[in-house]
Amino acid sequence: MKDFKKYYIVPAEPELVYAALTNPLTLQAWTGEPAEMSTEPGSEFSLFDGSIVGRNLEFEEGKKLVQHWYFGEQPEDSIVTIKLHPHKAGTSVELRHTNIPDQDYDDISAGWTESYFAALIEFYEEE
Repeated sequence: MKDFKKYYIVPAEPELVYAALTNPLTLQAWTGEPAEMSTEPGSEFSLFDGSIVGRNLEFEEGKKLVQHWYFGEQPEDSIVTIKLHPHKAGTSVELRHTNIPDQDYDDISAGWTESYFAALIEFYEEE
């Protein structure tokens, strides 16, 4: 199991970034894929048309979300924590993803940067 931590700068205010990560319509707008999301702790979510699934654990509006990502029958929970901090260029996003299965680490870490956050940043750069 491996952990991944990285910071990203998104050119939008933290409240807008939070909405983009938690509102199903906004999620679908920037991913281009169907999304199921609720800010109710304990609710299930599905992103990128089911490519990413899990359970929502915790929300702090405009500041933080915590999710359990499913990777089959692994013994330890894979936890994603995203914290949003105001930044002069918009929002500094602090990402921490724990307990990524070794065989999935390269794809997951690249996916965070090249797909997930690249699409979110591009979404706000085009506005």
